[in-house]
Amino acid sequence: MTGKTAPAAKKPAPAAAKKKAGPAPKKEETGPKEETAPKEEAAPKEETAPEEPPAPEQPPEQPPASSDEPAPVPKEDGAEVASAPAEGSEGSPAEPAAPAPEPKEEKPKEEPPSCPLSLAVEEVSENSFTLTWKAPEQTGRAGLDGYVVEICKDGSSDWKAVNQEPFLSTRYTIPNLSSGDKIHVRVTAVSASGASVPATLEQPVLIREILQLPKIRMPRHLRETYIRRVGDAVNIMIPFQGKPQPEVTWSKGGQPLDTSRINIRTTARDTIFYIRQAQRGDSGTYELTVRIDGAEDRATLDIQVVETPGPPQNLKLVDVWGFNVALEWTPPADNGNAEIKGYRVQKSDKKSGKWFTVLERCTRTSCTISDLIIGNTYSFRVFSENICGLSDSAAVASGVAHIEKTKTTYQPEKIPQREMMEPPKFTQPLTDRTTTRGYSTHLFCSVRGFPQPKIIWLKNQMEIREDPKYIALIDQGVCSLEIRKPGPFDGGVYTCKAVNALGEASVDCRLDVKGET
Repeated sequence: MTGKTAPAAKKPAPAAAKKKAGPAPKKEETGPKEETAPKEEAAPKEETAPEEPPAPEQPPEQPPASSDEPAPVPKEDGAEVASAPAEGSEGSPAEPAAPAPEPKEEKPKEEPPSCPLSLAVEEVSENSFTLTWKAPEQTGRAGLDGYVVEICKDGSSDWKAVNQEPFLSTRYTIPNLSSGDKIHVRVTAVSASGASVPATLEQPVLIREILQLPKIRMPRHLRETYIRRVGDAVNIMIPFQGKPQPEVTWSKGGQPLDTSRINIRTTARDTIFYIRQAQRGDSGTYELTVRIDGAEDRATLDIQVVETPGPPQNLKLVDVWGFNVALEWTPPADNGNAEIKGYRVQKSDKKSGKWFTVLERCTRTSCTISDLIIGNTYSFRVFSENICGLSDSAAVASGVAHIEKTKTTYQPEKIPQREMMEPPKFTQPLTDRTTTRGYSTHLFCSVRGFPQPKIIWLKNQMEIREDPKYIALIDQGVCSLEIRKPGPFDGGVYTCKAVNALGEASVDCRLDVKGET
């Protein structure tokens, strides 16, 4: 069986070679093809051994047949290639083979993953160290196959991979290192589309035992923004730890500090940050780094240097009505490097010239002032305020507000007049009395009338004139007559008469005087 298959596979190869030679006409080709017809093949089936010598001459002709990519045709046809050539169908198998390479050229190439992030040394011992990093931002459609960690001794360019196959963890410990060596490290992300740009440590890692990892002990009050006024001193001490002695560096915005303004003093346990006179330009975020070989700790310090703000702008007197005034203004151009807490509004009347606070910590840029006094003329001013206090100057309104008097006339209520004139009339008459000799006694009655009537007292129809024995009084219409130490002859009939222009009235009573028993 092997003898039959060998010549069958070898004879199509010269046919392919003849296709390449192709300058000969088809008639000439058919002649030799008829000679290689199955009749010839049937006779030499047993004589395959003597036909083996031309076989080594044909292999050099096979590579060009594979480059033209019609090789699949003889494999699929087999012996049919020898029987079909008489029909002249050599051109037909070459035509469908041409478009085969087109889909291979159209395949888009995927980009490799991006570089791993935040490569850092977590721990160092006398014979190993541990790395940590973060996954790259772009991993591609297929995702990551893992990471490859490579090391290189300081002074050499021979990079060696420490892991045989990629791994997906973002933490790796490199063991079996010699104490005192300085090792450069890089980490590469690997995927089906290729390898990323390696992430490399800036400084080599010194292999030695770190007794205590570096650690910054940031005070609690410095974890928030540290605020100072312009001209104040800034004196900050930040403790840290680490053995052996760590390296301490300060920076601002990734740049070294200006030593002409900022003084740094570092001891074995702390670092001191000092500015003699702070300026607003000293505000910002400062970064402190404590490093022992590849291990480090970082902390940030936010400093804000502030001052009083500028005055508000564009203060306007918008409207005046009744007892009210409306004001508007805009925030100050300079807030003093701090947030504006509010505004203080004051008024001043033209008569006194003194300023009085109307509103404190007004958070808006407009207000209405009420309860102004009619007839006064007022001026207004506004201060801005921040954490440092009020602005040094105020914005003063260009105009003044005059509170005008309202024109009103008072019309008293008309009260109907009543007739008050009346003749005298006793409302309480005199009453009979009995008294004891030598004891003073009083007689009372009450009278009304308008105009006020004149009161006349009589005894036994005789008018009592200026007699010291009798005292006559009248108060609020109450008439009284005092008889001092009456005797037997003082008894009788007493009469009280009231007289005015409209008439008269009288009442009387009897007084009896008894002797002592």
